[in-house]
Amino acid sequence: MRLALLLLLAPALCLAEPATVMRATELKQQPASDAASVATLAENAKVDALERKGGWTRVRAEGGAEGWVRMLALRYAGTGEAKQGDAGISQVLNVARTGTSGAQVTTGVRGLDAEQLANARPNPAELRKMESYSASRDGADGFAAKGKLSAQRVDYPREEGR
Repeated sequence: MRLALLLLLAPALCLAEPATVMRATELKQQPASDAASVATLAENAKVDALERKGGWTRVRAEGGAEGWVRMLALRYAGTGEAKQGDAGISQVLNVARTGTSGAQVTTGVRGLDAEQLANARPNPAELRKMESYSASRDGADGFAAKGKLSAQRVDYPREEGR
C-alpha cells in the first residue's frame, strides 16, 4: 500500500527531469526564437528540464543558468533500458517518475491559434536564415551525382472513384 502511494506521488516530487543537449544550442530568455540569448549550451551539456511550453522547454544548466531551449534539442536521461543485473525496480521507478518507460517517445507541437496568427509579424532575420539552408540547382545536381542518384518520376496515386 505504501509503495503504491509512493509511486503515485513520485511524479509530483520530481520537478526536474535530467536531460542532455543533443547539439550546441542557445539558451533563450523566453520561449521564442527571437528572444535574447542567456548563454550557449555545448553539445552533450547536462541540464534539468523544468517546464514545457509549446515547442520549448525551460531548463537549468549545471552552472545554474536558466532559460528556454527547443524541446527537440534535448535527449532525456531515462532510456527505459535495463542495465545488466537490474532487477527491473529502476524501470518501475522511472515509469512512476516520468510517466513512461522510455520505450517510445512521441513529440507533438500544437499549431497556432487565431490570435497568434492575427498578431504574427514578419521576421526578416529568420527568413534569411531559412533561405541560407536552400541548395542551388547546381549544388543539388552535384550532390546527386556524388551519391550516384538519378531523377525518377513519381505519379500521384489515383483516388478511388476517379
